[in-house]
Amino acid sequence: MYFITPGKYKNLVLLLASLFFYFYGEPIYCLLMAASIISAYLHGIWIDKKRNSRHHKIPLISSITFSILALGFFKYYAFFIGNLNNILGSSIDPLHLALPIGISFYTFQILSYTIDLYRGTASVQKNFIDFAAYVSMFPQLVAGPIVRYTTIEASLKKRLHTVAGTAYGINRFITGLAKKVIIANPLGELCATLTALDEKTVVIYWIIAVAFTLQIYFDFSGYSDMAIGLGRIFGFHFLENFNYPYIARTVSDFWRRWHISLGSWFRDYVYIPLGGNRVNLLKWIRNIAIVWFLTGFWHGAEWNFIIWWLYFALFLLAEKYFLKNLIEKLPAAFGHVYLLAVIVIGFVIFNADGLTEVFQSLKGMFGLSGLPFSSPETVYYLSSYSFMIMIAAVLSTPLLKTGIKRLSGYQAGSRITEILKPAMQVSMLLLVTGYLVDGSFNPFIYFRF
Repeated sequence: MYFITPGKYKNLVLLLASLFFYFYGEPIYCLLMAASIISAYLHGIWIDKKRNSRHHKIPLISSITFSILALGFFKYYAFFIGNLNNILGSSIDPLHLALPIGISFYTFQILSYTIDLYRGTASVQKNFIDFAAYVSMFPQLVAGPIVRYTTIEASLKKRLHTVAGTAYGINRFITGLAKKVIIANPLGELCATLTALDEKTVVIYWIIAVAFTLQIYFDFSGYSDMAIGLGRIFGFHFLENFNYPYIARTVSDFWRRWHISLGSWFRDYVYIPLGGNRVNLLKWIRNIAIVWFLTGFWHGAEWNFIIWWLYFALFLLAEKYFLKNLIEKLPAAFGHVYLLAVIVIGFVIFNADGLTEVFQSLKGMFGLSGLPFSSPETVYYLSSYSFMIMIAAVLSTPLLKTGIKRLSGYQAGSRITEILKPAMQVSMLLLVTGYLVDGSFNPFIYFRF
């Protein structure tokens, strides 16, 4: 339908498809997304009209307030009311509303539009269909990446559709789907199986931690690949969201490679406006604390996410003042081991269901729970899944990509890769289809965000 529709109606087709896509999974919350779109559209026009007036900040503040209140109510109301009840002994109804899918992503996209419009780095969008298509665009609506309005502003009006672009998009989509279904889902099954065991061991806790660390990378980067691929099919060039984060040597480098769209969003709209690192020490620590508190809280209204942001903020502060210089003087392998240890423990905190589970998992990993180091059952699971974990570990690095690139540098190798690439893509698509038809375990990790 999209490709046979005349150019000026293509955004309308995208909008209708996106609304149907969202309605199919979240019927009632379509109204919330529609209200958010209408609010942002009207606020954008208001901001543009008041640009040179004395009260030019009022429409921006109004827009930010509406967006944050909507996000805060649905995502954080139950958390705050639950804690208030615990402190005061009250019995206020926390409501326990279902979290609207994708609200964190489309809210941040709306905020980027109104803030950039206020700053003068974006032009007001007066075509409601184009703006609604941007906010609701289904390829990245429910799991990112966070696409800023300025990234696709020109493409909303005019974009190029090519066979090469469509082919790239299809290949990228298949790659992302394969990451999700063939790698992330089996790792998720392993985590679920081992977590449900009554008798765990120290090694079991470490297997769960490593498996989840790999699972969340392939799950989330797989979704990003699918979004980027679908976007390219429709002529949009979404920015990359992951850049092999597990090959980093420091925490700061890791966060430049992981969920790039979220990190850059907080950098440009929170960290730099606060003064960034061009301030004295106390203010810089304040800036880091604010950014990482918001980063942690963005991921979820649970105490373990607050511990998670504090954990990484402390490592970033330590790297800034002494740890990074020490790591750079040591062999590269030390930096990689350090980073992976920090990240694995960080994702244990991230994955836990509350603080009790955080401490239980960490005590189990470090032998503080009186558990045996291993057991025959542990050896069975380790031998059964070790090959899959090793394959996932290798594929989380650029080794395969580098090898294919080097092979393509030779004439014979180039011919081989030209034949093998499409054959591999078709094979992966068939394999993925088989997995989806045959299996029922298909968790959506980023649903909770």
